[in-house]
This record gives sequence, structure tokens and C-alpha cells, in this order.
Amino acid sequence: MPLTREKKEQLIQELYTKAERAKLTVFVNFRGLMVEEMNKLRKSLREKGIEFKMVKKTLLKRVLGGLGISGEMPGLKGELAAAFSYEESPEVAKIVKDFSKEYKGLKILGGIVNRKYVFSEFIDQLSLIPGREVLLAKLLSVFNSPVRGFVVVAGGPMRTMVGVIKNLSNTKL
Repeated sequence: MPLTREKKEQLIQELYTKAERAKLTVFVNFRGLMVEEMNKLRKSLREKGIEFKMVKKTLLKRVLGGLGISGEMPGLKGELAAAFSYEESPEVAKIVKDFSKEYKGLKILGGIVNRKYVFSEFIDQLSLIPGREVLLAKLLSVFNSPVRGFVVVAGGPMRTMVGVIKNLSNTKL
């Protein structure tokens, strides 16, 4: 059933608002996915605060053209959906990439990062970045490393002296 003009305008406004707010958007082709699989994907994205919306290509191209996004738009083919993440986090790329490995019907087409179009290879690379907690733990480890090294070096003479005293006590005079 064709959309009425009012419904199209409403969808365009909704898409415009989502695309303008999103820090990272991933476009996927979901042809071949069953309804249960789509619901599973939606649920996993919703738990992370990511909006997932099926869109018409013509409406999406009109919206994105109005936003002034730079670069070459990836080829948007087939049944199209967009995942809008409003945080600067690679979480959306990870979820979609993992889901596409499990369910072959989902294909990553590309996305938008920092108001620039990116292709599926970029989204794949983005999905490899560890989460925020892992990165913070690594950063703390780097900060802690010099302190730990200093403690080890400072305790060296004390350990050596204890070892000498122990050896002296074991030797018979």
C-alpha cells in the first residue's frame, strides 16, 4: 500500500531528527531474515540505547541529502534498515557485525560516522575496537606500570639484604 503524502512527510521528519542526532549510523540489508531474528536484533540494539528503523531508500536519500553529509554514499541495495546510535561508541557496529556472522541474511552496507559516509569495511574495522571499559582498564594499566616498576626497583635492595641475612643464618660458623 503506497504511503500518503502526510505519512511520507512525517517519516522524513522522524528520519531527519534521528539522523541529525546520531553520532554513528549503520545501514544494513536485512533481506532473508526471519521475523524472530529481526526481533532478536532489535532487542539487542534497544538494550544498548540504539534505535533500529526500517526505511525506504528514496526517503533516506532525501533526508541524508538535506543533512549535508560529505563523501560518497555507500550503495544502498535491497531491504534497508538503519541503526542510529546517539553515543560515541562502536557498540552498534559490534552488535550488527556479530549478528551478521550468526545470521547470513543480514549484510552491512555502510554507515555515517562524524557526518561522513563510510563503507562496510570501515564498520567492520570499527567493530574490532574494544569497549569503553576495556579501553579504560588498559589505560589504567599503562598509568600504573611506572609506579609498579618503581616499587619493584625500590624493594630490590631490601630483598637482597633479606636474602644475604638468610644465607648467613644457614651457614655454619
